[in-house]
Amino acid sequence: MQQEVHEKTAVTGSQEAEWSNRSLLAMFGIFLRGIAMGAADIVPGVSGGTMAFIFGIYEELINSIKTIGQREFIDAALHLRIREALSMINWTFLIPLGLGVLAAIFSLAGALEYFLNHQPVYLWSFFFGLIIASVIVIAGRIKKWSWGVVAAVLLGAVGTYMLVSLVPAQTPDTWWFYILTGALASCAMILPGISGAYILVMLGKYQSVLSAVNQRDFLTLALIAFGAAIGLVTFAQILSWLFKRYHDITVAVLIGLLLGSLRKVWPWKVDVQWMTDEGGQYVLSHGERIVTEQLNVWPDVSTQAGMMEVLLALALAALGMGAVLLIERIASRNGGAATAVSAETSSASG
Repeated sequence: MQQEVHEKTAVTGSQEAEWSNRSLLAMFGIFLRGIAMGAADIVPGVSGGTMAFIFGIYEELINSIKTIGQREFIDAALHLRIREALSMINWTFLIPLGLGVLAAIFSLAGALEYFLNHQPVYLWSFFFGLIIASVIVIAGRIKKWSWGVVAAVLLGAVGTYMLVSLVPAQTPDTWWFYILTGALASCAMILPGISGAYILVMLGKYQSVLSAVNQRDFLTLALIAFGAAIGLVTFAQILSWLFKRYHDITVAVLIGLLLGSLRKVWPWKVDVQWMTDEGGQYVLSHGERIVTEQLNVWPDVSTQAGMMEVLLALALAALGMGAVLLIERIASRNGGAATAVSAETSSASG
């Protein structure tokens, strides 16, 4: 028993040494990625998980969240053993990432909302390019392609393609369903290709959550937050297990999720259905009707203005693709140095 405790302490010390070796510049880079994730969470149809996947921090995010659900961490946190609790988690990753997400939500929400309302074609074009390039980059991380991997890509793509077309359902207003709503929405936030806000719309709880926020209904918000915490930690455990045992299949499914989400971020679309209450009246958010169904259409190139819009949209998509490919190239250059540091840390701890 004593030997087991000693080995667990040694592993924790090795993890703490590796995480604490992260430089301030590296943590600033994580902070910037957090800003991108927070910005994506504001945009309907694009999840923070998509951005984490694009910027190459997805697996570290999942593994870092997973440690929060471990019994040793919960015990240390409940007994206020702060130093011990911090030594068990990847705090040099989670703290700057969380600060970046919060910074984006408070500072970029207005700008993104403006472009979403006034220039949606250009905003969606940029995100379309981001996702296309990320699929190309992430496909290179699959170690061995097989028919099973291809089938996993197709399954993820078809599933997401069908999911984003679902019309919101009428659901119960009970305490347990609000907990379930928070859990499902939080899972979607770290699952590439699926927006947490869109899950709320599909579950028919978008209006309820907005009302709870505006009316300071802390009981409802607490139930949702409780469910979100459970969903986030539990789902991270499942994803971490899948990455370790079925890495290529898991990555393939996530690639499929990204491909399927392209239906949602297609730049040219028309609104065909809006959310209504029990009396048949339109539900408003910030004075605008909440769209529940859209149809993708081809751009109009019959006029000069339409052609210019397409050309600018293509340029923004290319800019998004270029940004991802540039980040991947920089990351691959630094990969050798990161591997060397990790190896050095492992040998020192051994």
